[in-house]
Amino acid sequence: MNDDFLETRLKHYGISPWEIEVVHGYFNPRFTILEEEIEQDDEDFVSMLNFDIPLAFNEEFFQWFDFRRWENVKTLFKEMKRRRGDKHTLKIQVNFAGTPKISFVVDIVERHWYEIAVEKIDFVLELLPYHLDPEKLPDNVTEVIYKFDPKAARWRLKTVFAGGKEFVFKENGWKIVKKESL
Repeated sequence: MNDDFLETRLKHYGISPWEIEVVHGYFNPRFTILEEEIEQDDEDFVSMLNFDIPLAFNEEFFQWFDFRRWENVKTLFKEMKRRRGDKHTLKIQVNFAGTPKISFVVDIVERHWYEIAVEKIDFVLELLPYHLDPEKLPDNVTEVIYKFDPKAARWRLKTVFAGGKEFVFKENGWKIVKKESL
């Protein structure tokens, strides 16, 4: 990776100015942040933080971003949840560019499982070749969305977009949910 500043998009609502300042502190050394405070668009969540990182989710990203800095980001995400408690919900979505685009959605209410989910995001790196095996996915996958499964205590592929269609994993296979509108 080069040392040019890349632009990352940050959309949020219900996030305190202090939390936004800390986010900037961790990401500004590597990115120019294009920030947008939006209106609450999901009544199930009091707070939401959505990052678009313009790099692929891979080992090279974590080496470039710095593993210690990533550990600090995870600590911030857990602290944000602690500050809201179990009654006030927080949703964090981190979207990585690449082929396919990889997103992680952390929206667990119970704090213990939320913290485990945040802690294990980078563990998915080791499983990517297995998860993204073309023989296990629909053809022409452009985007995958991971959700944390507390019952199994691990990240699972939840949704994939391929060939203009949205698929979810149900009953040991990928099922079409809907076709994308043109």
